Amino acid sequence: MTDIKKKLQDEINILEHEFHVELPKEILKARAHGDLSENAEYHAAKDRQGYVNARLGQLRKRLAEVSMVDFSKIPLDKVGLGSTVVVLDVKRDEEVTYYLVTSEEADAANGRISTTSPIGRALLNKEVGDEVKVQSPGGIKELEIRKLTTMHDEAK
Repeated sequence: MTDIKKKLQDEINILEHEFHVELPKEILKARAHGDLSENAEYHAAKDRQGYVNARLGQLRKRLAEVSMVDFSKIPLDKVGLGSTVVVLDVKRDEEVTYYLVTSEEADAANGRISTTSPIGRALLNKEVGDEVKVQSPGGIKELEIRKLTTMHDEAK
């Protein structure tokens, strides 16, 4: 989780510098060119300023949310954030390993799925032996949980 916090804080720091230092310089420079109604540099800088301000708001909100995660409430014996889950894809008779992460860390190609993804949501709070059905673009997936390692197990 500290990696996520650092990643968010690093992006906030970069955007704050841009918002408070770089963009005001660009706007002043563009204003010096005269008529603002037809000044593309000015309008581009103002548009970027609006985007950066909105993104800063999103990042600060997400950092606050991540900071409030109570790890003691993540179950010891059920799938939750930080769990590694080995499932059997019943239709394909193939075992697949998923690692449940936050949306910032998700990388489906490498088995890192978000707890907010369809598969992630379906697996949450399930135990070894449970079966889940998940709607996917290729149809309904039937997954049987074979093995579970929670973040608590990995901390031992």
